[in-house]
Amino acid sequence: MKINEVEALVGITKKNIRFYEEKGLLSPSRNSENGYRDYGEAEVAALQRIKLMRKLGVPIEEIRRMQEGTQTVGDGMRRHLVTLERERQNLEESVRLCELLQERTEPLRELDAQNVLGELEKLEKAGATFPNKQQQDVRIRYVAPIVIAAGMVATLATLIGLFLWAYNEDPSAAPPMVLIVALAIPALLICGVLFALFQRIREIGKGEIDDAKKY
Repeated sequence: MKINEVEALVGITKKNIRFYEEKGLLSPSRNSENGYRDYGEAEVAALQRIKLMRKLGVPIEEIRRMQEGTQTVGDGMRRHLVTLERERQNLEESVRLCELLQERTEPLRELDAQNVLGELEKLEKAGATFPNKQQQDVRIRYVAPIVIAAGMVATLATLIGLFLWAYNEDPSAAPPMVLIVALAIPALLICGVLFALFQRIREIGKGEIDDAKKY
């Protein structure tokens, strides 16, 4: 089977399938005629098991150990249950603090956050962890390179337009070869900017899609 067929059959994106191959969780054979990956029933079954484990939140390394047989499914689940129990306790603490804060009637600017933060710190010293929303959504990382690239392309395109306008106004002022060179330099720069943008977006997007709905 080709990767498109496996994607439709198992419900895991091609990006994630390749990610699991990079992590060594999947090793499809290669077609001797064209060199393409050739997926069989064993790979489909392996991907279904990986999909199940990832939907349960099992880390990649735990899946690897279970695949290699260094630990059983039960061993992996016992280790994972410890993590889930810790997360549940952290969530319960977050719920408790939010329930206390929902009784407050003052606006945020009047909230005495120091006392609440002090309680959070005590809980964190005891081993609790809380979600940090200071980490921006991954989509924001795409904004800067796109905006910068768009600005540079617009500037270079304007420069090309000015060259063409000047040439049309007075063709004798610049020989055709000079015009070609003048246009080629910003055109090559535009291609370089777009290629760099493509590489940056590819780098940002590399990795596993964590949203289970996209598996």
